[in-house]
Amino acid sequence: MAVYKEEKTGTWRAVYRYTDWNGERKQTQKRGFKTKREAQAWEREQINRLGGDLDMTFQSFVQHYAEDIQTRIKENTWATKDHIIKTKLLPYFGKLRMSSITPQQIIKWQNELLNYKDENGKPFSPVYLKTIQNQLSAIFNHAARFYNLKENPCKKAGSMGKKKNREMLFWTKAEYLKFADAMMDKPVSFYAFEMLYWCGIREGELLALTPADFDFEKQTVTISKSFQHLNGRDIITTPKTEKSNRTIQMPKFLCGEIQDYLSMLYDVKPDNRIFPITKSYLYREMQRGVRQSGVKRIRIHDLRHSHISLLIDMGFSAVAIADRVGHESIDITYQYAHLFPSKQTEMADRLDDLGKGEVENVS
Repeated sequence: MAVYKEEKTGTWRAVYRYTDWNGERKQTQKRGFKTKREAQAWEREQINRLGGDLDMTFQSFVQHYAEDIQTRIKENTWATKDHIIKTKLLPYFGKLRMSSITPQQIIKWQNELLNYKDENGKPFSPVYLKTIQNQLSAIFNHAARFYNLKENPCKKAGSMGKKKNREMLFWTKAEYLKFADAMMDKPVSFYAFEMLYWCGIREGELLALTPADFDFEKQTVTISKSFQHLNGRDIITTPKTEKSNRTIQMPKFLCGEIQDYLSMLYDVKPDNRIFPITKSYLYREMQRGVRQSGVKRIRIHDLRHSHISLLIDMGFSAVAIADRVGHESIDITYQYAHLFPSKQTEMADRLDDLGKGEVENVS
């Protein structure tokens, strides 16, 4: 540990030497401090951060948090977390000591977000507020679990926002067919939306599809990857969950359509993406199709809801649907319970029959 004055610049430099978890000697330093006090303050912060002392600032602990979890989650998942941390958490909590952040401070922060309005007078959505709150709580939970923080102050402060934001929107088959008719002037758009609606796959899964994923003899498409565009790079990742790895049986007419589409592509290789477009392209095309067809406006992801609602209407069970779309059956039951036909009357009638039988036996 040392603080030096740089004679040439008149500024201060702080150097901190330490032994890492692997037993190796390391050194970290920073130049350009205007005063000796600033350099010493940085030095103390490094001692706290690298020594695991929860007297460190929130900003310093976030570095620990990032180092611990970033390699364990998908790049796009970390990108979402990192954006929330940098824009919604660090500006408020960054300079505060981890061990001294109170529920009262968190409530004050929550109130600022709850009262926020953008230039058009629009507040944050309840779902987004819930996501921000969950990220702050995740950081404190990590500190409590691995760095001996006494308790997570978010628990006393309470939550904000809510998990569900809106009524679930979906198209009926008639609405989708009307929309699809408006897409037929652009083959890449038409066939992309056909796959989304008739297979219920996610956007990222669609954009990662290659010719090798299709088996037209068996009439199947295999979902084993997802496409993301992050920081100017196109990357292929594993699907959203383990359950998302699946093989989907395609309707015969859709197999024929995709074979026709593949025949239109020039020099496409087995491992080439067959939909070399972006999520923003799909969004723009959906808006165009909605305007031309006159159907109600929904999100791209709502096509997945539309597929599931179609299968429910056709009488398939939650378990069968879950296998097809890569969900847990409990999620299908919970999220789409209002779409399943009520069995209450049938239950009561059958219980009534049982009851009558018991009464007859007694008499």
